[in-house]
Amino acid sequence: MNDTDKLRITRRDVLMSSAAVSVVIPIMSALPAEAQEASSSSRSSRMSVSFTVNGVNRDLDLDPRTTLLDSLREHLHLTGTKKGCDHGQCGACTVLVDGMRINSCLSLALMHEGDNITTIEGLGTPENLHPMQAAFIKHDGYQCGYCTPGQICSAVAVLKEIEADIPSHVSADVAAAPQVTNLEMRERMSGNICRCGAYSNIAEAMAEVAGTRS
Repeated sequence: MNDTDKLRITRRDVLMSSAAVSVVIPIMSALPAEAQEASSSSRSSRMSVSFTVNGVNRDLDLDPRTTLLDSLREHLHLTGTKKGCDHGQCGACTVLVDGMRINSCLSLALMHEGDNITTIEGLGTPENLHPMQAAFIKHDGYQCGYCTPGQICSAVAVLKEIEADIPSHVSADVAAAPQVTNLEMRERMSGNICRCGAYSNIAEAMAEVAGTRS
C-alpha cells in the first residue's frame, strides 16, 4: 500500500464521521448548560435582610447579588432613587445610610442589615419639603431632574460633612475646620454629575441652606 492509498477517504468514511459529530456535539453542548444552570441555582439562593427605610422597618427576601439600588427600586418601589451609570460614576443613585452618602448601585442590600437608609422620598414631601429640596426649587437646581434626587441627598450629606469638620481634597489644612465656600462645595459634589450643567444653581441652593453666600 502506497502513501496515496493511506490518504484516500471514501464516501462511507465521510458519512460515518458526520453521523458521529452530529451525536457528540449536542451532548457536549448540553453539559455546560446543565452545569451553568446548577451554578446559577446555587448562586441565586435567597437570603433575608432587614433595615429601616425612610423611618419604616423593611424585611426583604432577596437574591444575595441584589444591590441596594435595585432593592429600593424593584422591591420597595421607591423609584425616586435613579439608576444612571450603574457603575458608581454619576451619583444619580446616591442615598443616605446612617446619615452618610453612598452610591447605592455599588452596595449589596445584604450589607445593610440593621442600617437606617434615607432616600429622596424620606427627606421631605411636596407638602413638607426638606430645606434643600425647597432651595433647589427656588434656585432652579435642576433641569431634566433625573440626577436631582442624588444631588439633593448628596448636598444634604455634604453640609453635614463640613459641619463635622471632615476634610476634603481642597482642604489646605486638614487640621483646620473646613469652610462652606463655593470651591469646597463643588469639590465635594464632584461625584454627582448633572448632564444639564446646573452646577452653579446647585451651589447657590446649598449656600442658602448653609446660611452663607460664597
